[in-house]
Amino acid sequence: MPIAELAAWRRELLSVCDADFDAERYMELADLVDGDEGPEVVHTLIASLRAEDDHGGAHQAAYGALERFPPSDLVSGALLAAADLLALPRDNSGQVLQLITLLAAPRDLDDFRRGSRLLDPDVRQRLGALVRDHEQDEWLAGERSFGTLRLEPST
Repeated sequence: MPIAELAAWRRELLSVCDADFDAERYMELADLVDGDEGPEVVHTLIASLRAEDDHGGAHQAAYGALERFPPSDLVSGALLAAADLLALPRDNSGQVLQLITLLAAPRDLDDFRRGSRLLDPDVRQRLGALVRDHEQDEWLAGERSFGTLRLEPST
């Protein structure tokens, strides 16, 4: 079901993530996503993954919604959300990065690399460090994920 008013949806999704996490409403809002909404909605979904405890798997609804996007939108939205990605709990950022590596085609991964040059240099450096860190543990250490996310070097 398409989201009728994206700005209101975004505000509500991010507000249910605050102090009194409303897992049921969070899942309802994530389930509204059909994958045709574009990179801005990917950005919002990633930014919403900020709760350490998702109260019984509510974040799975967001990961499922992210899987419905075309890989090019997933990559573009992840780049838009780069600063938010750095602020997420460790497992949440790892799952997002792993989704990109598993769903994106080589062309999309090249777009990720090229698009990273537009990031703030500090964000790009910290994102590269996060990717390398996740390559040392379970999220990006697997054969299909290790070494696939690369960022443009600083110039």
